[in-house]
Amino acid sequence: MKRFTTPRRESKLFAIGSALFALGAVFASISGLPGWLASVTFFSGSVFFTIAALIQWLLSGRPDFSGWRGPAANDWWSAAIQFLGTLCFNVSTFAAMVESDISAASSHVWRPDVYGSAAFLISSLLALRACTQRDRLWDPQARIWRVAWFNLLGSVAFGVSAVAARSATPTGPVANPLLDNLGTFLGALGFLAAALLMAPRSEPHAIKSA
Repeated sequence: MKRFTTPRRESKLFAIGSALFALGAVFASISGLPGWLASVTFFSGSVFFTIAALIQWLLSGRPDFSGWRGPAANDWWSAAIQFLGTLCFNVSTFAAMVESDISAASSHVWRPDVYGSAAFLISSLLALRACTQRDRLWDPQARIWRVAWFNLLGSVAFGVSAVAARSATPTGPVANPLLDNLGTFLGALGFLAAALLMAPRSEPHAIKSA
């Protein structure tokens, strides 16, 4: 279990999931492509997100509810809420994938999930709070600070995408397709940047003495 739950594996899975969401947004914006292509890509990305979020939650340790306002508690709640958000994305992307597969037109594409996007935004705010509790709000030189802000920017972009994807009916036309796809794409890039910064740095190999 310990070999599976490592920060390096967590960052790699988040990076793969982010790249798939960005690719899905590209597929969704190209006219003429079947809807199932983007939907399958989005669902695959959501699976990688969920596994990575579960690892992050496990790595956050056991919650200490006696000190629930501290950075450790904020980290735990951030990871837990993020994991729930990824489950929302699992459900919505899977539904879109199934619908596009059985649809004759095969044009239904995943629409950013409002609940999942809200969970990501809350999670990012809690992570940023934990970061500021440990150090300070403005510290561009700190890697964890940049990770927190890239995640927050990604969550905001996903939220914008979710609002842009609203419609009068569940299967009706998207209110703003361009902003929908752009928000998803930029959000995925924000998460990708955070995942790459999150990866543990390799330690230099020790030079053996002659």
